[in-house]
Amino acid sequence: MSITMRDYSEKRDFHRMQVNSEIQITDGEGRSFTGICRDLSGTGMQLQVADFIPEGAVLHTLLPATSDQFPPFETEVRVLRTEPSGDAFLLGVVIERVSH
Repeated sequence: MSITMRDYSEKRDFHRMQVNSEIQITDGEGRSFTGICRDLSGTGMQLQVADFIPEGAVLHTLLPATSDQFPPFETEVRVLRTEPSGDAFLLGVVIERVSH
C-alpha cells in the first residue's frame, strides 16, 4: 500500500474499539440513566441512549469493570453530535477528563 493510501485510510489518530457494553450516564442536572457504549477510542466514544441529548451537553460516564484486570472507566464527556437511530439516539462524544 502506498504512503498516500495508508494516510487516507488511517485518518484517525486513535482507532475505535467496538465495545457494545452497558454504560451509566449522569447529565449535568444529576439525572442518571443507562446507555450502550458502542465504541471507544483514545479521545471519544459513541453512545446509544433512549432520549435526545443536545450537542454541547456535558455528561459523566461510568463503564463498569468487566473483570479484576480492567478497572471501571469513568469519564467526563461533551456531546459533539446527536443522531436519531431507530427509536434511540447515537451520541458522538469527546472525552474531556478521565477519572479512573
